[in-house]
Amino acid sequence: MRYVLMICLMASIGSCNNKAAKDNNSNAVTTPKCIKAMITKFEKEPKQNPPRKIYRYSFNESVVYYVPALCCDMFSDLYSNDCTLLGHPDGGITGKGDRTLPDFTTEKKEEQLVWQDKR
Repeated sequence: MRYVLMICLMASIGSCNNKAAKDNNSNAVTTPKCIKAMITKFEKEPKQNPPRKIYRYSFNESVVYYVPALCCDMFSDLYSNDCTLLGHPDGGITGKGDRTLPDFTTEKKEEQLVWQDKR
């Protein structure tokens, strides 16, 4: 580890940072292009309160993306890895979503915050 740090100090900082970022992310789950496009879209919209967020979960042996509702009586959205809308697991007037994914809350695993609007 010390050897790597010493090399980084002796080399240009930019190239070491790029190399480290690639190495650190080599085992990471890649965010699909459609989720990245969604993030770009959200960043162009007016700032929300609470801030917009996107989470990644393991659910029913698949990777899914959860977008919390903007407000009280609105639905949250759950997307597959290819951005197919799977349903609305919570929110709405009852708080129970559209009832197509009643087990999402209890069965989701491996929560990871993918993006949060920091404006």
